[in-house]
Amino acid sequence: MVRNQIPVSKRAASIEYAIRDVVVPATKLESEGHEIIKLNIGDPIAYPGLPTPKHMVDAYVKALQTGNNGYSPSYGIPELRASIAQDERRKGWSASQDDIYVCHGVTEALQIIFAATLEEGDIVLAPGPHYPPYLAYPQMFGAETLEYKLRPDNAWALDFDDIEAKMSDDVKLLVLINPNNPCGAVAGKDDIFRLLAIARKWPNCIVIADEIYDGLDFTGEHTSVASLSPDVPVFVLNGVSKVFYAPGWRIGYLGIHDPKRRLDLVRDGIERLLRSRLCASTPAQLGYLAGLDSDRTWMNSYAKKIARQRDLCVDRIKSIEGLEVQSTGGAFYMFIKLTDEKWFNNDKEFVLQLLHEEHVLVVHGSGFSPELGAGHFRLVYLADLDILNEVFDRIDRFLTKHRQ
Repeated sequence: MVRNQIPVSKRAASIEYAIRDVVVPATKLESEGHEIIKLNIGDPIAYPGLPTPKHMVDAYVKALQTGNNGYSPSYGIPELRASIAQDERRKGWSASQDDIYVCHGVTEALQIIFAATLEEGDIVLAPGPHYPPYLAYPQMFGAETLEYKLRPDNAWALDFDDIEAKMSDDVKLLVLINPNNPCGAVAGKDDIFRLLAIARKWPNCIVIADEIYDGLDFTGEHTSVASLSPDVPVFVLNGVSKVFYAPGWRIGYLGIHDPKRRLDLVRDGIERLLRSRLCASTPAQLGYLAGLDSDRTWMNSYAKKIARQRDLCVDRIKSIEGLEVQSTGGAFYMFIKLTDEKWFNNDKEFVLQLLHEEHVLVVHGSGFSPELGAGHFRLVYLADLDILNEVFDRIDRFLTKHRQ
């Protein structure tokens, strides 16, 4: 019997999320008995040696055991908001508890921002390549994402000429992901000052500073965007997932830096949206609070481990014909260029064939930007050194085989 299919909304049918979309064929291979080395998703605790710290887990568990797992205030537990604000003040801007809003991760914070600021025809100007939700979500609110270029020939630095050329009255949000996902580039003070100078020319533009990887900066150049802005409004995004190694807790926050008090109406809209979805996980918030309020010297050993893995990747890539990479300044990703013509023009096919033939899962660069990410693939370098060596052995074998 033929059934008429009820149509799906255009907004849902058009969404792609490359990082997880590639998991579908990998799951099929696993069901057939194959073991897959997965370097596709930035989940720190999916790899050995990077567990969520015990004192944070203990606080989470204690909240459950003592029954502290009911609804919490819609903007976040007051003690957590105060601790986050203190942390942001240490980064250089005058955050108060009332400027901090706790969300279900940075992804929900983005959805809240887009819902509160975007109308039909508005533009989000985001770096290309970029984290996929910056492309997927604005369309839900009648807006569109326009990409500004990063410079692959210069460690993925911001292309300020391209940003200037693409600014207009329609650009409501100017995005800086710092350190960048997927490229790992770090923008320092000079770059941030230049970006703010551009935004300053457009009075209805707000800067989004996505700083979820700020504790994984290997350059020493990372600076809070809000700390450098005396006038341009800034949305600060951060959370527990990456630097505190608790991605599954889904706790992030939105900080509002509004030095000239121009976001009162937007803030009211954000608060209305937050109240309508009740609250973020109460036990997870208490776990994050324990992380913020405790000694953080444990982070040093984690960062050193990740830096060693980064260095190995750079060395291995240099030795493999068909690959090129710029050493990353932060986060834990390599955005690797495919130099063989066969693959440079079809990075998604490279990823799928590598998966099927060598059982290594990475993400095609065009999934982070159809134009500006093409000809690359992203690799998460959180696995142990022996696993990374095995991965590059397989990639080298694959490239050699298909070059013959």
